[in-house]
Amino acid sequence: MIASLKKKETFTHYLATLKFALYCITHPLDGFWDLTHEKRGSYAAANTILALTLLLRVMKLRYTSFIFMTVYWETLNIFLYLASILFPLALWVVGNWALTTLFDGKGRLGQVYMASCYALTPYPLIQFPLMIFSNFVTVDEAEFYMVISGLSLVWAMALIFAAMMQIHEYSLGKNFLFTIASLFAMLVMVFILLLFFSMISQGVSYFISLGREIMFRL
Repeated sequence: MIASLKKKETFTHYLATLKFALYCITHPLDGFWDLTHEKRGSYAAANTILALTLLLRVMKLRYTSFIFMTVYWETLNIFLYLASILFPLALWVVGNWALTTLFDGKGRLGQVYMASCYALTPYPLIQFPLMIFSNFVTVDEAEFYMVISGLSLVWAMALIFAAMMQIHEYSLGKNFLFTIASLFAMLVMVFILLLFFSMISQGVSYFISLGREIMFRL
């Protein structure tokens, strides 16, 4: 009985934190402050929003009208396609947290991740009905589709900006500066990763060629 009540309370709390995402996207300053400082968010809800975003990205490949999206299934790598969201998100979270930690940022790594996922809420909310709508419009109405689609991305980026300002307790100017710095940090991390994997690849190739040479001489 007690276990059942705890599960019910946990599920109720999860639904409340998931519903709170709607408040965050309409009242970003108050919403993202309460999300972390008043603990009105949860990692479960953040993961759900991210999962819905990824799921919708895949669904758009199948159900968006060919007028707006042409998919070459033979060459499509679904894992790389999903990585186009997960990889930049991971770089943003790590880069923003690492920089702001050095300059009096109040947000923790988990809070940066949570707030960033909550900020993605407009994407599935707008893109899902837009995906259905794409099958009922003509080429002449394509501009309307593109404007609404772009709105979901701009809205999400604006929410990420507001979220970082609230959880780190930065002023508008300081937050703008560290947003630019975080984007630069993402580029630096990409360069380091490419350099690292390049060195690994060269090292593996060297030992393979060395092994072949030894086998040849034996």
